[in-house]
Amino acid sequence: MIPKVIHYCWFGGKPLPEDAKMYIESWKKYLPNYEIKEWNETNFDLNCCDYVKEAYQEKKWAFVSDYARLWIIYNYGGIYFDTDVELISSPEPIIENGAFLGCELNFEKELSGDTNQTELVNPGLGFGAEPKKDFYRELLNLYESQHFIDKNGDLNLETIVVKTTRLLKGHGFTGNDSIERVAGINIYSHEYFCPINYRTGRISVTEKTVSIHHYQESWLSALDKIINKIEQSRSGVGTLEYKVRRIVSKPFRGVNRLKKKGILGFLKK
Repeated sequence: MIPKVIHYCWFGGKPLPEDAKMYIESWKKYLPNYEIKEWNETNFDLNCCDYVKEAYQEKKWAFVSDYARLWIIYNYGGIYFDTDVELISSPEPIIENGAFLGCELNFEKELSGDTNQTELVNPGLGFGAEPKKDFYRELLNLYESQHFIDKNGDLNLETIVVKTTRLLKGHGFTGNDSIERVAGINIYSHEYFCPINYRTGRISVTEKTVSIHHYQESWLSALDKIINKIEQSRSGVGTLEYKVRRIVSKPFRGVNRLKKKGILGFLKK
């Protein structure tokens, strides 16, 4: 049985923003019998592995949280939510069915039109398990084998979404817009935990939807967020509006690539 505890991470020492407080209130509303526990610098070991130590050194709080959430659920069990997740109905039926993860739309699939590409599994949407779930030990092992700062001084910005999806695909995950059971975990399609289309900003809530992930994207730079805002097209990917927005964002993307990769990386494009 999944313990009745909701965990969230808040590193960096700043006060919780008002919208995060509002979303936490939604957890209390729909899961009133659950303890809510914040994890931060005072109760999590930031020297637990090189990846976490280096991510914290770089003030990349979201990447610290990527490891921390896995460690917390593996060791204690319970539910984890990012602080930009709003519950809009009770997830109890999902919780009662056992360990779970949720998907978001794969936007590269939208851009390419390749329907064989999968949805992506995003633990930040909300996930739950009993303690000592083997799959989360696998993910922890992956993080513990990596550095956040590589030998060239570059940052390892591969997200938990990419890592989790890739590892689950090795266990048979297909991401075919249905509920799949993989590695002893029920994986739910985007309809359940992520009804927002990131590219258009549209929200498609159904009777199955239990939460909304508001994509606060704390790990992105200010320039990344500007680019995403410019490219967000309510008329959809592939439309004239989207193409115009991509043209407008092109110089910003060039500057962003130059900042991240340096002149040699920029020229290798």
